[in-house]
Amino acid sequence: MAGLRMEPVVGDDMLEQWRHVHNVVVPPAAMGIEAVRERVRRYRLVNAYLGDVLVGCSTVRPPEGEGAVGTVIARVLSEYRRRGFGTALYEKGFDHARVLGARVIETCVLAANEDGVRFAKARGFREVDRYVLDGETDLWIDLRLESPVGG
Repeated sequence: MAGLRMEPVVGDDMLEQWRHVHNVVVPPAAMGIEAVRERVRRYRLVNAYLGDVLVGCSTVRPPEGEGAVGTVIARVLSEYRRRGFGTALYEKGFDHARVLGARVIETCVLAANEDGVRFAKARGFREVDRYVLDGETDLWIDLRLESPVGG
């Protein structure tokens, strides 16, 4: 995609940018910078830029369990949606999850994020669970990719 640059998150400035996108897209799960620092140690975090303008971010959680289930989450700021940035973030995340050994890909979306739910379903994800986190009121949806990785 012309002009789109995706960079793994390194350093405090990029951590803060990732945190900004995350918190704007999923405000009920807003994180402080220390939570993002902890997250970058466990997961692959990527920022997406159009030129020098931050447009989105992603998270890839490594595969877990017997099913080798990896999680790929793409987030795009609302003013940059429907331009292919989410697809590019998702595809790069999917490729990374596959390199890590994922055989199944899941994602999670805040139910109120209708664009995100629609985006996931358009890429073949199907709902597998709905839940509210303990002490919270917001509904989340876990979705699983219908076809196996590499299939």
